[in-house]
Amino acid sequence: MSAAEETITPREIAKTKSQPILNRILNFLSSVRFGVTLLCILVVLSVLGMLIVQQNVQGFDAFFASLTPAEKTVFSYLGFFDVYHSWYFNFILLVLSLNIVLASIDRFPSAWSYISGPKLSATRAWLLYQKQNAVIKMSGDTPTETAEKISQVFSANGFKSRITENNSRSYPVDENGRKNYSDIINKKYIYVFGERGKWNRLGAYIVHVFLLTLFLGHFVALQTGFDADVRLTTETNPKVLENFQAWQKSDTIQLIQFELDKQERFNVKLPFTITCTEIEQKLIDPKGEININNTIDWRTQISINDPEYGTTVADVSLNKPFSYRGYRFFQASAITVGSARKMTLNLTPENGGEPVKIELERNGKTELPDGTKIEYDMFLSDFVMQGSEPATRSAEYNNPAVVLNVTPPNAAPTKVFAFANKLPDNAPINAPKAGYRWRMAEFEKAPMAHVLSIKYDPFDAAFIAWYIGGFGLIGALCFVFFVSHKRIWAMLDTEKNEIVIGGHANRGNLAFEDKFKKIVGELGGNTAKEI
Repeated sequence: MSAAEETITPREIAKTKSQPILNRILNFLSSVRFGVTLLCILVVLSVLGMLIVQQNVQGFDAFFASLTPAEKTVFSYLGFFDVYHSWYFNFILLVLSLNIVLASIDRFPSAWSYISGPKLSATRAWLLYQKQNAVIKMSGDTPTETAEKISQVFSANGFKSRITENNSRSYPVDENGRKNYSDIINKKYIYVFGERGKWNRLGAYIVHVFLLTLFLGHFVALQTGFDADVRLTTETNPKVLENFQAWQKSDTIQLIQFELDKQERFNVKLPFTITCTEIEQKLIDPKGEININNTIDWRTQISINDPEYGTTVADVSLNKPFSYRGYRFFQASAITVGSARKMTLNLTPENGGEPVKIELERNGKTELPDGTKIEYDMFLSDFVMQGSEPATRSAEYNNPAVVLNVTPPNAAPTKVFAFANKLPDNAPINAPKAGYRWRMAEFEKAPMAHVLSIKYDPFDAAFIAWYIGGFGLIGALCFVFFVSHKRIWAMLDTEKNEIVIGGHANRGNLAFEDKFKKIVGELGGNTAKEI
C-alpha cells in the first residue's frame, strides 16, 4: 500500500469544558446586559409610581373612588398603590445592587492595571496602526536630547510624560527573505510616553459607588421611615375643622394602607405636638383668585411643642422645607376654599357718632372703646344661610362675610355678620347689632387650609441619597462623558533616523485629533522641518 493510500486516522476534537454552574450564575449576575435590563425595569416601575397616585399622597381618596372595582382589586393585588414599598421593587433594587457590586469586582482589577501599569513602548507597526499617527525625520541632535524635547512638548500640551529605553534583537534578511539566525543585530529604541485623564478609566466605578449610595439611602428610608400629608389650618371653629378634615393642633398623623380593595387608616403618634399658627398665600394680584396661576408662594407657620426640647416655631414655604428630629415638613398644596388672613371692619354706631375702624386677624380678638368685645368665629367666602346656620355655597369670593362673636358691656354674646358686599340698609341680615352697623371694608385673601407633607427619615438616609448620591452621580456622569483618557507614544528609531508617533483617546476623538496635530506641528511634522 502506498503512502497516499494509507488511511489517516483523524484526531478526536477536544470538547470545550463547560464552566461550573456557580461561575455561570455569577457571570450572568454580573453581566452588563442583565444590569441594564434591571435598571430599565426599575425606571418603568418608578414611572408607574408617578402615574398612579400613591396611597399616602394628597388626593388619593378621590383617585381611588374614580377607579372601577376591577381596577381597585388588580392595582391593590399588584401593589401599584404603594409601588416604592412593594416587595418586587425592593427585590429588584437589591439584585441590581448585587449586579453592580459583582460587575465592579469582576472588571475593576483589569481597569486598575490598565492605569497603574501603562503600556510604555510599542512597535512601529502598532503605532502606525493607530488612528492618529505621524512619522517625523530626526535632526542631528542625540537621541537623548531629542527625547527630552519631545517630552517637553508633551508636557506643554497637558500630557504627563516619561522616557524609557528598550533593547531588542533582530536578524538580517537575505535577498530571498530568509533570516540569518547566526547574525544577531542589537537595536536600542527610546520611547516617550504621555497620557492625560487616566482616572477617567475608573469613572464607571465612581458611578457605581454613587448609584449604590442612592439605592442604599432610599432603601433604608423606605424601610424605616414614612411620609404622609396633613391638613393644617388656623381655624378653631369645630364645624370648619370637621368640614375640611383639617387640624389646628395635633400630635398624630394618619396613614392609609390598602389590602386589595379595602382601605385601612391608622394613626401614627408623633413625639411632639404641631400647632398651626398662621397660613399665608402670597398673590401676584391681591384682588385675584387664590389659584396656582396667581400665586407667588404659600407659607405655613407652625409651632412644635416638644416635651424634650421645648417649643420651636418654624416657617414652611414652597421652596423652604423645615427639618426637625428626622421629620421634614414640605409645603405640598392648599385647600383653596376662600378665607381671610386679616380683615378691616367699619362699624357705624346705631345712634349716630363717628364710625369706628378696627383691624382683626383670623382667630383674633379686640375690644372697642366702649368695652364691646369682638372675637373672630369664621370666614365664609360665599355666604348663605342653611337653616339657622351660616355656610358657604362655593370656594369663590362671591359673597364674602365674616362671622363674629360680639359681647357688649353687661350683655349676652351675639353673632354678627359683616359682609364685604354693600347690602341695603333695610335688609334684615344687615340690621344693626350690639349698637353698630357692621361692614367688612377690606380683607387679605388666604386659603382655608394648607397641606403639608411630613416625611420621617430617622437615619437621614434620604438626605444621603438625594444630596450625596444624587449630586455625586451627576458629577460622576459628567466626569465620565466630558473627560477622556488620551495616550500618545513617540518611538525614536536611530537606525532609520526618524520618530514614529501614534496615539488614541477613549472618547472626544475630534478634540484629540486637533491636539495630536498641534503636537506634531510643534515637533516639525507639518513643515517637514527636522528637530
